Amino acid sequence: MIQLKKFGEVCDFVRGPFGGSLKKSCFVEKGYAVYEQQHAIYDQFSEIRYFVDQEKFNEMKRFELKSNDLIMSCSGTMGKVAIVPKNVKRGIINQALLKLTPKDFLDVQYLKYWMSSPDFDERIQENTVGAAIKNVASVKVLKQIDVPIPPLEEQKQIVALLDKAFIAIDQAKANIEKNIANAKELFQSKLNNIFSQKGESWEEKSLGELGKVSMCKRILKKQTTPDGEIPFYKIGTFGKEPNAFISKEIYDDFRSKYSFPKKGDILISASGTIGRRVIYNGEPAYFQDSNIVWIDNKEELVTNEYLYQFYGVCDWNPSKGATISRLYNADLRKIKISFPSIKNQKEIVPKMVKLNKQTTQIEANYVKKLKDLEELKKSILQKAFAGELTQKEIIA
Repeated sequence: MIQLKKFGEVCDFVRGPFGGSLKKSCFVEKGYAVYEQQHAIYDQFSEIRYFVDQEKFNEMKRFELKSNDLIMSCSGTMGKVAIVPKNVKRGIINQALLKLTPKDFLDVQYLKYWMSSPDFDERIQENTVGAAIKNVASVKVLKQIDVPIPPLEEQKQIVALLDKAFIAIDQAKANIEKNIANAKELFQSKLNNIFSQKGESWEEKSLGELGKVSMCKRILKKQTTPDGEIPFYKIGTFGKEPNAFISKEIYDDFRSKYSFPKKGDILISASGTIGRRVIYNGEPAYFQDSNIVWIDNKEELVTNEYLYQFYGVCDWNPSKGATISRLYNADLRKIKISFPSIKNQKEIVPKMVKLNKQTTQIEANYVKKLKDLEELKKSILQKAFAGELTQKEIIA
């Protein structure tokens, strides 16, 4: 028989230290571990970035993690739960975590599964504050959530059923993800074959020989506004929705005086994720200098449509920075491209577009299957904690 108990009755709660308890000066090269959000989100306890000395550890001993405790992320990505394994490195939690120690009548894996259920997630989302970064508002409110508690032996049976179901689902997901990777690899291989044909009538040139590497005039931060007339795309919003704008006066002035893409030119990202492509549609817009560039290509040699397809398989080989990749103009100019006559380019491009559509559709079908499996997980969890899950359903 399932009883409803308050969350605060079945676990001891310890919220990570607030404020300046863990200042930079506390950290040492070796010592006691400091566990963070990443350990709950990714359910791993081996990669540790911060340590404190014996004195700080003794001062904060109430935040110590022990085997079979649970930790829950409480900021940003909320409600992710991990069980502390045996032989974990001794340490404490930081302010973004909640430590839960289940009572003896509660199976820790059962509790983790319940905390992964849609009902619990809904209650977590209701108990949040913050606009940009969400945070769990109150441990006191969490403690009042009802937890379905069957006898311990029945908890273990439910865990066994869920383990069996989720092993099968995770295997199915792994197979689908492999199929997605295979579809992408096959598409890339076919495109590479097309570009490597190099028949008798084909030419090979560097991108620098096709045209000048171009970019828009620099826009200063003080020249942008959160809303306005002309969208200003930065590297973070390239190909997405803009979050900055410039005046029409600046747009008209800069467009007339400095480099500006023509309708149909292929804009590419030269920072971060290298080689993201956007076809400029001719609508009023402005683009961040050096991070978003284009080749002002001679279309009598290579069409924009052909160039777009080439960029999709190009080996950018960007220069690696300390924290970010960058494609420098000199690197871009050196990249080699093989191409046939304009007539043949116009015959080849539709085949590549068709191949891309077919691959995209295959990927979309697989992604839908992944979503369906996630929904199945939620449904199984819902039934498990309503006392409706049976061995027969798991087999099905």
